[in-house]
Amino acid sequence: MRVIYLCQHFPPETGAPQIRVYEVSRELINRGHQVEVLTAFPHHPKGVIPEEYQGMFYKFEMWDGIPVHRSWIYPSPKGSFWKRLASYFSFTFSAFYSIFKSKPTDVIICNSPPLFLGITGYLGAKIKRAKFVFNIADIWPESAVELGILKNKTFIKLAEKLELFLYKKSWKIATATDGIKDYMVKKGKKEEDVFLLPNGVNTDTFIPLPKNQDILDKTGLVGKKVFMYAGTLGYAQGLDSVLEAAALIKDTHPDIHFLFVGDGQEREKLLKMKDDLNLTNVTFYGSVPVSEMPKMFSVADFSIVSLRNIELFKGARPSKIFPAISTGTPVLYCGSGESASILEEYNCGKIAEPENPAAMAEMTIKLAELGEAEYKQMRENGRKLAIEQYSWKSIVDNLLENIK
Repeated sequence: MRVIYLCQHFPPETGAPQIRVYEVSRELINRGHQVEVLTAFPHHPKGVIPEEYQGMFYKFEMWDGIPVHRSWIYPSPKGSFWKRLASYFSFTFSAFYSIFKSKPTDVIICNSPPLFLGITGYLGAKIKRAKFVFNIADIWPESAVELGILKNKTFIKLAEKLELFLYKKSWKIATATDGIKDYMVKKGKKEEDVFLLPNGVNTDTFIPLPKNQDILDKTGLVGKKVFMYAGTLGYAQGLDSVLEAAALIKDTHPDIHFLFVGDGQEREKLLKMKDDLNLTNVTFYGSVPVSEMPKMFSVADFSIVSLRNIELFKGARPSKIFPAISTGTPVLYCGSGESASILEEYNCGKIAEPENPAAMAEMTIKLAELGEAEYKQMRENGRKLAIEQYSWKSIVDNLLENIK
């Protein structure tokens, strides 16, 4: 089969969309399928295009055996909504050049968000005489409205019309969660034309490892119960509540430590909050390459996955869950809905009410005091679940079944 993957984000950037496209593409190529990725120049999260890509409109390269067409984007990490919109549209239009440079294909899988890239995916499929699969990881504009990012009523109406048009014109829709799948059916898509393409994990890379002594020594975490958050430090994650929970237990449970690995728009705000609350039980480690993350998980006793307490996120499946359980790291999930149900059903995590520091602190203490046998069972349950349901091999099996 011949596949084009159209997406705004791809490695060397890090994040769930980037990892999903890379891993799915690599697995397809390993099985003998033709794959090309059409993406923007790297720019996330700092909004700076690396020097080796500057001054270019287009570049073709091989990325770890994957053919990649990159085209120009106006980067805007922390600007106004309208600047981010300009960034989205710059790639929406520049990606057409990559469409013409790419080989003939049977199907174009187009990632959303950004929603506007669906325009390129739909028209590109017409140009290539290919099937158009719209891959929805986040419902837009609804999510932007609920987060308070998008407020212009006229623009919201136009975006909703575009949303429905693209859903209608897509051959099939792939969704990251069951909640989004249900939403698509309610919007009029036939159930047989919607399938799951969830976040997953490379279970060969993310494996249980002995504790990395170098990292423990570097961070001063020897002998601590480490609760690690690994990922984007963004508004949607509600990490201020995690810091407030840390403040509640810093004096009563000095053996518990919170480790934050990653970067993002909220980093400076969170660092100031740490200083203001004098949180000696919190460490900000910074970003690390994906290849180093199994070592980071080795020093974590538990992985924190946190979201804001809004209705939209009840249908979320944060990608941070899967590397954690694959390494045998039980999850403290500060959220509700679909992911909470999965973690509880398979007993590989515990749940705390989101944006409730007292509840989060209470569950943190309970987890830190787990008996050895119960903790070991949670580790084994998580690893088993990752292999059986969220490995990229099993996800690609399902993808091929739905687009053949």
